Amino acid sequence: MEYHNPVLLKETVDGLNIKEDGVYVDVTFGGGGHSREILKRLGVNGKLYAFDQDPDALENTIDDERFTLIHENFQFMKRFLRFYGVKAVDGILADFGVSSHQFDVAERGFSTRFEANLDMRMNQKSELSAYHVVNDYEEAQISQVLWQYGELRQANAMARAILEYRKTEPIKTSDQLKLALKPFLQHKKENKVLAQIYQAIRIEVNQEIEVLKAFLLQAPEILVPGGRLSVISYHSLEDRLVKRFIRNGLFEGEPERDVYGNFEVPLKKVGSLIVPSKEEVKANNRARSAKLRIAKKI
Repeated sequence: MEYHNPVLLKETVDGLNIKEDGVYVDVTFGGGGHSREILKRLGVNGKLYAFDQDPDALENTIDDERFTLIHENFQFMKRFLRFYGVKAVDGILADFGVSSHQFDVAERGFSTRFEANLDMRMNQKSELSAYHVVNDYEEAQISQVLWQYGELRQANAMARAILEYRKTEPIKTSDQLKLALKPFLQHKKENKVLAQIYQAIRIEVNQEIEVLKAFLLQAPEILVPGGRLSVISYHSLEDRLVKRFIRNGLFEGEPERDVYGNFEVPLKKVGSLIVPSKEEVKANNRARSAKLRIAKKI
């Protein structure tokens, strides 16, 4: 089984505008597909640092003296790069999708296809799991997770259904979760709604939005002037944050303007939004929702 089929491989690495002797960072190493493509384009003096907190990903490490794999969450990118003596880089790549490996290994609990314990932790040492979200959160908290991260219109009713089921027994498995939410899983829309539910819980478990924000704030701090940022997101909440940060350097509100109405931003977009071709989606269905945005440090 292939660990992960990298999405928008050529387009994402092209966006970095690789310099042969440059220093680059792949903050979502996974199966190493993007990293290997970067290394192909680097010269002997180039350097690539990669991040991944999932122990399974460590088995894909690349035997190349130009490459260093850091077993940490990329929200600490700046801190750990400094540990390696790196204060500035020429490009940063991020692919925020869950790897095919994580979806395909039943016991990780990421996929709606398998009967499995509720887990969904990207960092398997993390204390917060899907089990805790579903069984320990209050009704209002569950509703907020389902609405904000899953964009589920029936979030309030779903949260009530989960609490009602919990009165009888804990919800330990994916099948129990489906049973608790059975009234909302109409036959034609079951897979779509389940995917939204799983996405919402996964984002909460891994604090993905807070991690994304921390990462984006650090990116312009360590990029050299003209350095590139290539970011692939997979759902609207992520993409809105990336788009907004590139446009005005903020996640909400408006930037302060001078008397002429101008404002300063750390990044400038490069090109337009890029999405996978029909051919790529046909070959890899998990690419269908991917959106690539590229920016450079001003």
